[in-house]
Amino acid sequence: MSEPRSDGLRSHIPELAILATLIAAPVVLPHLGFSIDLLTRVLNWGLIGLGFDILFGLAGLLSFGQAAFYGVGGFVTAYLLVSGVLSSVWLALAAGTISAGAFGLVVGWLAVRRIGIYFTMITLAFGQMAYFIENSPLSHYTGGENGIPGVPVPVLGFGEHAIRVSAGWPMYVLFAVIFFGGYVLARRIVRSPVGAILLAIKENTARVAMLGHNVPAYKLTAFVIAALYAGLAGGLLGSFQSYMPPDAFSLETSGQLVVQTIVGGANTLIGPLVGAAVWLWLRDNLQLIPGLTTLWKLVLGIAFIVLVIGLRRGICGEIIHWWTERRTLAARQAAEAVTEAIEASGSATKTGSSRTRDATLPLPSPVTGDSDIALEARALARHYGGLKAVDGVSFKVRCGSIHAVIGPNGAGKSTLFKMLLDEVSPTSGDVLLFGSQVTGHGVSRAAQFGIAKSNQLNQLFPNLSVRKNLRIAALARRRGPLRIDLLRTADSLPDVEAQIDAIMILLDLTARADTPTHILAYGEKRRLEIGMALATSPKVLLLDEPLAGMSPSERAATCALIRDIAQTCTIVIVEHDLDAIFGLAERITVLYEGRLLADGSADEIRGNQQVQDAYLGGLHAHEPA
Repeated sequence: MSEPRSDGLRSHIPELAILATLIAAPVVLPHLGFSIDLLTRVLNWGLIGLGFDILFGLAGLLSFGQAAFYGVGGFVTAYLLVSGVLSSVWLALAAGTISAGAFGLVVGWLAVRRIGIYFTMITLAFGQMAYFIENSPLSHYTGGENGIPGVPVPVLGFGEHAIRVSAGWPMYVLFAVIFFGGYVLARRIVRSPVGAILLAIKENTARVAMLGHNVPAYKLTAFVIAALYAGLAGGLLGSFQSYMPPDAFSLETSGQLVVQTIVGGANTLIGPLVGAAVWLWLRDNLQLIPGLTTLWKLVLGIAFIVLVIGLRRGICGEIIHWWTERRTLAARQAAEAVTEAIEASGSATKTGSSRTRDATLPLPSPVTGDSDIALEARALARHYGGLKAVDGVSFKVRCGSIHAVIGPNGAGKSTLFKMLLDEVSPTSGDVLLFGSQVTGHGVSRAAQFGIAKSNQLNQLFPNLSVRKNLRIAALARRRGPLRIDLLRTADSLPDVEAQIDAIMILLDLTARADTPTHILAYGEKRRLEIGMALATSPKVLLLDEPLAGMSPSERAATCALIRDIAQTCTIVIVEHDLDAIFGLAERITVLYEGRLLADGSADEIRGNQQVQDAYLGGLHAHEPA
C-alpha cells in the first residue's frame, strides 16, 4: 500500500480555505472589533510568521533575532524610497527583502553550527546588535530614534493610469494578495524535499547527518527563508503606515512573534496569523476597558499563560491535531492491534521470507575501480586522555563479503564503528573506501561516499511513517548532500519512490508503509533501522548489533535479511551473538581492550586460543569451572 501522492484538488484545500478567509475577514471581523487597519497589521505579522514557522515550527530552530531581519528589510526599503535612490516601491521592496536575506545568510552561517540554547542566544545577540547599530552608527540612514517618516505607498500601473494603494481597503487587499502568495509558497516549501528534510532534522538531527544530508546547510536554508519573509514584511510595514518605526529592530518584536506563533500553533503556517489576530485584538481592546488602561499588559500576559496551558499545541495546532486524530483513529487502532499481535506472538513477519528473496533493489554496483578491498582501516586509534578506546587497529574488508568485528564488552567495537563512518575523528590512522580517504570528511560526506550504518539503538524519526523514514534516507543519495528544490513535492521523484517500495518489500514492511514509526513492533523498528541505512544505496553497510533485543524467530529472519543484502553490497557487522556471526561472516576481526587480537576466517577464529581466553577471561585455564 503506497502513500497517496500530493496532487488533486484535495491537496489544495488549505490554500482555498485561506483564500476564503481573507475574502470574508474584512466583512465579518469588523463586527468583532477588528478595523481594516488592524486586519492589515495582522497580515503583516502573519507574513513574517510564515517564515518564522518554517524555521521554528518545521525545523525546530528557535530564533529571537527575527526583528533584525524585519528591521533591515524595512529600513533599506524606506531609505531607498525617501532618499530618492529608487522611485519604485516594488524595486525598493525587492532590495529590502534581498538585504534581509543577505544579512540572514551571515547570521545564520554563524548560528546554525550551534544547537539548542546556544543557537537561540546567538540570534538574540545579533538582534540586539542590530538594534544598537540602527540607533547609533547608522542613525544618519535610519533616523535613529525618530525612524524614517514619509515612506510612499505602492503604486499599481504606470503613467496617468497608475493607482496609488491608499490606506484602508486598498492596502488590505494588497497585503492579502501578498500574504496569500507567501502562504502558497510556504506550503510548497513544507511539502518539498527540503521541507521533509527540515522536519526530519527536527525529529532526529544526528540521524539526518548519518544518512548523508548536509544538516548545517539545510538549517541555513531555513534561516535565510525566514529572513526573506521578515524582510518583505518589514518593507511593507513602512509603506502601510507611511513611516518606518525604530522599534522594528527591538527585542520586543522578536518576542511578540514567538508568542504569537506559540499561541496560534507552530508548524501549521496559519498559526502565526491566528496568534497575531488574537494578540493584537486583545492588546487594542483591553485598553478600552475602564480600569485596565494601565494594566492591560498584565491581563495580556495572563491570557497568554492560560492559552499556552490550555492549548499546548496552540489554537490551530489543537484543531489540526483533533481533526487528524479523528480522521486517522481507525487506521491507528488497526496498526496498534497489528503491533500487539506481533509482539504477543514474537513473530518477525507475517508473510514469511519468500517475498524478501524476490525483491530487487535498484542499488549501484559496489565495485569502483579494480580494487577488491572495499574498506580498509589503517592503524586506527582513539584516545580519551589516558584511556585508549581503540589502539592501532588495522584490517581489510573484501568487496562483496560479510565481515564481522567481535570482542568482549569494552573491547572498542562501537568506537571503531564510529570511526569507520567518521562520526568520531580518530586520534591517528585512516579509513579508506576503495582506496579513497574517508577520514576527516565528516559523517555526511562519508555517507555520500558510500558508507552507511545502522545503529545499536534505533535512530528513527518516530513521528513519521515508515515510507517517510525511508524517503529521507533515499533522498540523500538521489539529491546529494544539499539541493534547494523548493517547488516540487517530496514524493515526486519516481526513482526514489521505486527505491522505497523495493526496500519495504525486502523488509516485509509494505503493509505498514503509512504507519507512524513509534507504533511499530520492536523487531519491525530494527528492520527499519537497517532499511534506512540500505536506502542510501551504500557500497559498504555497517550493522551495529542488528540482532540486539530480538526474539529467536526475529533473529532468524534478520539473519536471512542480512544474507539477502549481502548479495548487493559489502557488510561489516558487530554482533554479540557468536552463533549468528559464525553462520554469517566469511572473515572475522577480534578486538580486545582496544587492540587487534585476531583476524581471519570463521574457522580460524573459532579455534583461536587467544580468542577463547579473551571471551572466557582465562576461566578454563586458571580457575575451576
